[in-house]
Amino acid sequence: MKIGSLELRNNLIMAPMAGVTDKFFREIVHDFGAGLTVSEMVSAKSIVYGNKNTARLMENPPKLRPFSVQFFGSEPETIAEAIKILGPAEFDIVDINMGCPMPKIVKNGEGAALMKDPALAGRIISAAVRASNRPVTVKIRRGFTPSTANAVEMAKIAEASGAAAIAVHGRTRDQLYMGLADWNIIREVKAAVKIPVVGNGDIYTPQDAASRLAETGCDGIMLARGAMGNPWLFSRSLTLLQTGQLPPPPSHAEIIATALKHLQMVAECPQTQPYEMRKHLSWYTKGMPGSAEARHQINQAKTAQEMKEILMSLAEEPVDI
Repeated sequence: MKIGSLELRNNLIMAPMAGVTDKFFREIVHDFGAGLTVSEMVSAKSIVYGNKNTARLMENPPKLRPFSVQFFGSEPETIAEAIKILGPAEFDIVDINMGCPMPKIVKNGEGAALMKDPALAGRIISAAVRASNRPVTVKIRRGFTPSTANAVEMAKIAEASGAAAIAVHGRTRDQLYMGLADWNIIREVKAAVKIPVVGNGDIYTPQDAASRLAETGCDGIMLARGAMGNPWLFSRSLTLLQTGQLPPPPSHAEIIATALKHLQMVAECPQTQPYEMRKHLSWYTKGMPGSAEARHQINQAKTAQEMKEILMSLAEEPVDI
């Protein structure tokens, strides 16, 4: 899959998720085959004002390419300035968030609120394209509400404004992450524009990825919550798409080994704390025998070593780390 002149590894993309897609998580999914990883949302204002905490959101090991940085904001000139400031940084794509449904983002006229003002959205995309020497992509939703669903209009504006690709989440802002994603709107967007369209929403199995690609004709699939604690969703989906064969799910030992690797990366970083792994370890161990008690213990653990011992207690066979 190509975005502008950039050739991705494949057409399975890791969605940006605040508080989840840090550099450690991105490294895990990259190793399992993600064609593109995306940073957590980065405030354009924070970059312009030199907020030191913002830099951590954009940290990315050199091997994790291609890599996209996702900006959010509501002022064309601020987003353009942020892109210029980051000009020398090591990333490959500028992504503009126009789909975040969180109240604190929407209240500021950012994220999904931009779907209520397509003209402003177009000016933001145009400003980003003029300021960037990298492809600019946009992530939107079906619409702000069901009665104002305007993903097709937004996609046409994005294309006319110079966007190189567009990702569409099949829910409205009102739905947040509840209910079902509407993939019919993704098919409609694909039919309406010539730039690549990436579909997003409710991809939990390799079969989901394969069927949604086939039925919508979209160019790529964006995986989100389905990959939390389950990076095998990438590798298994790729195998299914490339060979038609569905690989078996990972064994408990494979899951524990990956969780331990993830834990070790976080523990070895002086800027992070072991408690940041609690949610990830809960996702990895979900469904394992004894996992409920293990998750309780993990949430009480203070050190990475304690967490490691709890994980090892869940393994049904020797773990090769």
